[in-house]
Amino acid sequence: MNVVFTVTLALLAASALLVLPRLLRGPGVLDRIVSLDVLVTLIVCALAVNVAANDAGLSVPLLLVLVLLGFIGSVTAAHLVEEREDIR
Repeated sequence: MNVVFTVTLALLAASALLVLPRLLRGPGVLDRIVSLDVLVTLIVCALAVNVAANDAGLSVPLLLVLVLLGFIGSVTAAHLVEEREDIR
């Protein structure tokens, strides 16, 4: 099972590395917002794999907080971008 968890974490890390250029250079604000949301999702997935691999039940509240912050951040950013579009 350790091989499965290791491969999963490696794939999640590779995915995060693929998202980083879009986050840093993204042509628009929405691209950066989406890439940040994807990055938070990848971090949550990595923590979930860690919880499954190590039976670390103490990390579950951290997962819930990260998911909630990611959701609220994405919704807030999308709302702000929509308001900017209305002003123009």
